[in-house]
Amino acid sequence: MGNTNNTAGGWGFLALELDGVTGGASALAAAVLAAESAGFHAVTFSDSPAQGRLNALQRAAFAGPLTRSLVLIPEVDTAYTEPFHASTQLASLDYVSGGRAGWIATAGDNPAAAAAVGRSYVAGDGLAREAAASIEVSRRLWDSWEDDAVIRDVASGRYLDAGKLHYVDFDGPGYSVKGPSIIPRPLQGQLPVLVPASLVGAGLVEPSAVDAVLVSAPTAELLAEEVRDVRERLGGGSPAVVVELDVVLDARGQAAAPRLGDQQRATGRPAGVGGTQRARFAGSATALADLLTELLEVADGVRLHPATFAADFEELSGLVLPELRRRGALSPVAQDGTFRDLLGLERPASRYAATAVGN
Repeated sequence: MGNTNNTAGGWGFLALELDGVTGGASALAAAVLAAESAGFHAVTFSDSPAQGRLNALQRAAFAGPLTRSLVLIPEVDTAYTEPFHASTQLASLDYVSGGRAGWIATAGDNPAAAAAVGRSYVAGDGLAREAAASIEVSRRLWDSWEDDAVIRDVASGRYLDAGKLHYVDFDGPGYSVKGPSIIPRPLQGQLPVLVPASLVGAGLVEPSAVDAVLVSAPTAELLAEEVRDVRERLGGGSPAVVVELDVVLDARGQAAAPRLGDQQRATGRPAGVGGTQRARFAGSATALADLLTELLEVADGVRLHPATFAADFEELSGLVLPELRRRGALSPVAQDGTFRDLLGLERPASRYAATAVGN
């Protein structure tokens, strides 16, 4: 069966979720370097709360200067995070990583988060509208500086060409943004934006507004069909599709099933890893390689969520990734490439290049 995804090279990429990494900065540094050395294309940073831990964007920024090829993709909530601040911090991440940044735009159904920032609680389709507005204003702000806006003209004492900066004039749900941004245009022009598939569609976040959708299913066996269904629902020219998969492997002399049982008893969470509703694989490294080979024929990438980071990473790095590369199922890891390169996306021009501030 031929590969039907959109990524560079025709085959897919693997992203590794680092939410299970504990132990502070030294442990995070070790994890990202190990993931890069193992040949993962990307790492993602969940923004689930943990006492004393930096948020997802801060952890990704910390990883930027440490790595060279690894794409860094934090989750940033759109319902209760000010879009101006999110867009500028994400642009900064693109600079610190050399163009290897992305954004998983989430929309959390969380009354406590709303209360913490003094905003009205949002639920249902309102979450998708918040996500759509936040993505749109962020994209406008990233375009609000033309690529050559910074001129550093010593003779005239000008750092900027004001004619290359632009207002965005955005009116959103309960807020407005004038612009321009306070940071130059990201190295990629536009960071790739990933959104859960449940938020994307008619009347929600428009497929044209995102670069990839995150897809899962009740069981691992249903994932490939779910990918096909999402592609059909979103239509031709749809964004890339990235599968979400919880992973529990035979590791350190213990089979996956009892390892999973131990974790569920310790956490009291009977659903997927971390209590989620993602599809879950439990078994051997060889069987996981078989499943990933099948998925990477229909999806553009897979985001793996290890049950226990240290134990499962040993199996992933030592057995699963080498086997997938032997089978030719993975895209090459490009040194000094961008996330847009990995997704096969061209660098876009600024939408405001013909309209200057003050005109």
